[in-house]
Amino acid sequence: MNNFFNPKSIAVIGASKTPGKVGYDILKNLIQYEFEGKIYPINPGADNILGKKAYPSVIDVPENIDLAVIVVPPKSVLDVINQCGAKHIDSAIIITAGFRESGIEGLKLETEIVNKAKELGIRFIGPNCLGVIDTHSKMNASFAAGMPAKGSIGFFSQSGALCLAVLDRALPDEIGFSKFISMGNKSDISDIDIMLALADDENTKVILGYIEGISDGKSFMEVAAKVSKKKPVIILKSGVTSSGAKAASSHTGALAGREAAFDAAFKQCGIIRVTTINDLFNYALAFANQPLPKGPDMAIITNSGGPGILAADACDKAGLQLIPLHKELVDELRTFLPPVASFYNPIDILGDSGAERYEKALITVLKDERINGVLVLLTPTATVNVDETSLAIANIAKTIDRPLLTSFMGKKSIEAGAKMLLKNGVPNYNYPEEAVSAISAMYRYHLWINRPEKKYLSYEGLKDKAQGIFNNAKKENRDRLTELEVHDVLNAYGFTMPRSLFARTSEEAVAAAKGIGYPVVMKIISPQIIHKSDIGGVKVNLKNKKEVENAFFEITTKIKNIMPHAHIYGVLIQEMVSAGKEVIMGITKDPQFGHMIMFGLGGIYVEVLKDVSFRIVPLSQEDAYEMIRETKTFPLLRGVRGEAEADIEAIEKSILILSQMAIDFPQIIEADINPLLVRKRGQGVVAIDARFAIGGD
Repeated sequence: MNNFFNPKSIAVIGASKTPGKVGYDILKNLIQYEFEGKIYPINPGADNILGKKAYPSVIDVPENIDLAVIVVPPKSVLDVINQCGAKHIDSAIIITAGFRESGIEGLKLETEIVNKAKELGIRFIGPNCLGVIDTHSKMNASFAAGMPAKGSIGFFSQSGALCLAVLDRALPDEIGFSKFISMGNKSDISDIDIMLALADDENTKVILGYIEGISDGKSFMEVAAKVSKKKPVIILKSGVTSSGAKAASSHTGALAGREAAFDAAFKQCGIIRVTTINDLFNYALAFANQPLPKGPDMAIITNSGGPGILAADACDKAGLQLIPLHKELVDELRTFLPPVASFYNPIDILGDSGAERYEKALITVLKDERINGVLVLLTPTATVNVDETSLAIANIAKTIDRPLLTSFMGKKSIEAGAKMLLKNGVPNYNYPEEAVSAISAMYRYHLWINRPEKKYLSYEGLKDKAQGIFNNAKKENRDRLTELEVHDVLNAYGFTMPRSLFARTSEEAVAAAKGIGYPVVMKIISPQIIHKSDIGGVKVNLKNKKEVENAFFEITTKIKNIMPHAHIYGVLIQEMVSAGKEVIMGITKDPQFGHMIMFGLGGIYVEVLKDVSFRIVPLSQEDAYEMIRETKTFPLLRGVRGEAEADIEAIEKSILILSQMAIDFPQIIEADINPLLVRKRGQGVVAIDARFAIGGD
């Protein structure tokens, strides 16, 4: 992709003489910001534009052309692509809008362009994009109003408008970028191509992106996992409102959606996800300018108690630690700080502090080698010289290999100092919480790049035992497995289930209960009934023959009244298993990323509490470990108030087996095991109830 960022010659096809037109602005930007290669305006109605000789078409240009920037009407783009092919131009940026985003006719035209470009060996960015900027080659092939400063942040965006907003935010603060790429409709070159290019770009230290959708989720994850090991990838993803409002038949399906899928995918491939443009900038400045913390132990220096407390609270919530300094360093602080100062952590050097006191305190704190990073907070007072303090901090930052971030609060009085800090590689944040959030993201990234390779277990031979069940359901054109089939599938995959017997009559139900042993559970069996407990299709703790007979007639009569068209096969009599904690796990299928595994608190409240986690199949041992522990109710599994610890290892194994099942049978659309009863440590789990929806191949 070198010709997109470092071309030796550019043709602006559709260059205009009229100020305000896109073809004029792009040509002007190339000239104004001193692109060092050759520039060829293409316009059949002009001889000269902005002092450059114009040509009727690219074919008329006598020299070779590395990059074509296309700004002609939509219906003319296909002809231009043909001309580029004839001229042996292999790289193009299609600025023109009016394609897929405009309707069916636009989509048809876009498809023709994609096919033609592929046939001619032309790669292109767009259409419907802002253009591309490379600050290191001085190329501004866009119609943006301005050129960012040279820097090490590579930014790509599916939205041209967001590109403009980010650029406008960056210009006044002189935030430096390496590359600025507007992808538009991503008809050819995608975010995957861009990430790979930025990963190999020696001028890019951190990769930022804004995406609205992903066409190939699996490929995206595969590439992102490799790229994020080389450089931090920070993504703002829009359009994540739940698509779980679809007609989902399982708890897993109802809780899953675009939000859950992207969140899981990003976690698994090391992408740092942000939810605001502000965080996109905040994280980028920290990663681009400061070294990563090697641990979670932080120190805070402040001239005001309130901001120090806010920062301390933020550190605690973010998993960062404020450790007390070594005694000898506390004694050193006492030699120059007032007696009423706070000598521990946060270190409050008081409101009358000047630059010298800040400098001495920072030097002293950094002598403690256990400190992995420092946050310096400043509230502008009458006694503090912000510029001198900024210079002192900036000079110290150049000498250390630990992250140093600041939060000089205010606006007018700290503006010059904040710019001085950034110019010297120290990002300043408006509020302490923003600085803590940035350094927390840096620490999480440190853990990601230093984590060992993931371990994937394979459970061989399980598929063969269940294959016939799925084959039979497909043969009968059914969209779900029966209760008995689910029982057999789970047995095939090694799940322990309550002893169960099928009964078609009350007499058979009594005989089954006697054979299993009281107390028992009774469940209605009908292909039309999904959530049995919702309509009274489950009876528990049946202790004798009379209760079983009554339950049978009550269940069957009630179901016939509520759902007269339901086909009732009979009932399932199950062993009553009650000792343990209830969790839920399941499978659902995302249209972009494929199968996902869900884990959370079980029972009837799962959709209300929504304390669940998701991961994309296949899952590693580390994925299973993490998804259990990121639920808020995980402490209940560890045991509280003297309770025994649940068998967490058995939960992890069950999650991995479900991942294997989703691989073995891609026709599974949704599945729940709810509840999965977790016994004490070492005693395993029991699948009390489950359902499977299937479809496709």
